[in-house]
Parts: sequence; C-alpha cells; structure tokens
Amino acid sequence: MSSALTRLFVALLVAGAAVAAPRSSQDFAAVCTSPRIRRAWHTLNDEEKKAYIDAELCLMSTPATLGLRGTRTKFDEFQSVHVLKMEIAHWTGQFLPFHRLFVWAHEEALRNDCGFTGAQPYWAEELDVGAFSKSILLDPVRGFGGDGFGPDRCIRDGSFVNYTNTLGPGFEINDHCINRQVNDSLTMSAAATVIEGCMNMPTFLTLWSCLESRGGPHSAGHSGVGAQMGNPISSPGDPLFYLHHAWLDRIWNKWQLKDPEVRNKDMEGNNRADLSSRVPAPGVTPINLTRPADIPEPLIVGDPGNVTTLNHLLYTYGLVENRTIGEVMDTSKVLCYSYD
Repeated sequence: MSSALTRLFVALLVAGAAVAAPRSSQDFAAVCTSPRIRRAWHTLNDEEKKAYIDAELCLMSTPATLGLRGTRTKFDEFQSVHVLKMEIAHWTGQFLPFHRLFVWAHEEALRNDCGFTGAQPYWAEELDVGAFSKSILLDPVRGFGGDGFGPDRCIRDGSFVNYTNTLGPGFEINDHCINRQVNDSLTMSAAATVIEGCMNMPTFLTLWSCLESRGGPHSAGHSGVGAQMGNPISSPGDPLFYLHHAWLDRIWNKWQLKDPEVRNKDMEGNNRADLSSRVPAPGVTPINLTRPADIPEPLIVGDPGNVTTLNHLLYTYGLVENRTIGEVMDTSKVLCYSYD
C-alpha cells in the first residue's frame, strides 16, 4: 500500500471511529458471558499444543486481504501492522493496551479464520530464566522449533522451518527465514523477583516503565530469543512473539486485578516515542529506527496533547474493530478473556 493510500486508510478509520456512538461500561459488561481462559504453554497437553501450532500454520498459508505493505499472508498482516505502528506502540503509554488488542486480534484470527477453538497461550518465561535454549517452547515437535544456525540464523527444525517471512529485519521488505539467536544470559529480567518488583508498582506509569524498560520483562523475551524477535519493529515475524506478549499482558492483568476499580482506569504516558534516545540492550545489535519514506507517520487519535488517555484510539488497519484504550482496560468485558 502506498504512503498516500495508507494515510487515506487511516483517515477513514479515524472518521469511522469519530462517528461511532460511545458505549457505556454497562454495554461492555453485557458483551462477555463466558470469557476464554488463557493458560501457560507449559500446562497444555500435546493435542492442545498441536491445535495452536496448526492454526498458526493456517494463518501462514491464508492469503492476505488488507493490502498492507509487504504482505502475502494473514500472518504477515499482523507483522505489517506492528511495523506501521512501531513508534507510537512502543515506549509510549499505549504500549500495553495496544499489544493487548494486537494479541487478541491474533487470537481472533486463529479462531475465526483457522478454526482454533482454544485461547491464546502464554510463555511463562519466569520458568525458563537463564535457560531459554532448553525451554519446551523451543521443542522441535511440540513447540516452535529451536535456535537458529548459520550466517542467517535460520531455524532448522519445527513446524515453522519452511515459512518464508516477507518483512524485516526492521522496516525492510525482504524474503527470509524465521531466525533466532537465543542468548540465555539476556533472559534474567524475566525472573520471578523482577516480576514481583513490577507487580508492586503503585501506578500504571511505574508498572509500564518497569515492564518495558531495558532491564524489564519485555526485553527478556525479545533479547533472549534474539534475531527477528530481538527487533522491536518486525518481531511478530516469529510466532513466539504472541506468547511472549500474552505473558506481559497477564502480568498487567494480574496487577490490575489487585485494585480493579482504580487500575482499570489508570492510564498515563507519552503518546509518541523519542526514538533518538533509544539504545539497544546489552548484547543486541543496534537497530535503525528511522522510518522509511514509504511508511507514513502514524497518527495519534484521541485527546490532544502528549499524554495517553483512555480516549485514545487503538487502530489496527483492519485486523479487528478499532477500540479506545478504555475499552480494552478490563479484559473480562469487550475482549472477553482472563488468565489462569
């Protein structure tokens, strides 16, 4: 999709959101009667694991329909949206709510397009601290395949070994394998003690900072798996991305449930990232964060100013219906899921 067409598409999305009637919290509550329960991959049986992997393979073989930049399959469409929204969905207040909606959209695609009947699993990374390379998630038969090898760090086993990824690294459009460079030494910030520290944070602002900081749980999954997952722009090219971010969402959800009346309304942060201040984590190759000319500047839609609020719109370029941050704060309502 050209830059001009992308701007027009976003403008139409925004216009549609502007005329949509706001829904009350009572409406949200009425939507969900039987929330799906998301569970850790470690607790799934072999049949449940196979069903999830088969559904992901289905997305990888289903043709793209949204006309997004660099896409051939439905799986690519998710990666493309992440690329397009990189600078307003990272290091900003909408980091957690955007990824909550994004992972949910992926879960909905697995169910609606590929017949998956389960819920999005998560990677309980605290169980694998210092030993990602030995995690059952990297099992070649009942997991996502193992580490990468050779100069391109291509995975060489597992269900996704033959997938040709069209996006990445970064903003590039380039056919390549799913690649990994697992580094156990970069996984220590997934430790239970680190998570506990984040859970003890008093406000959303401090929780978000704890989770997304370079020494926080977010960096463990990305840097520990490395290669494509280590790239903040194109990381959804590795299917492990969705289990990693479901885990982060679970931490946020558990933090919210400690005081839901307050924390389901607690939202702060800046709206756009200062990319000039970003530095790579130790052991991670520096990444060019400069947006190329064919990607328009992503729009901030919602309250004016540089403070993220519940009224800001999370738009997904057609993956699912756009939602305000306020609509996704309580997972048991519009999104209709909870965690074990």
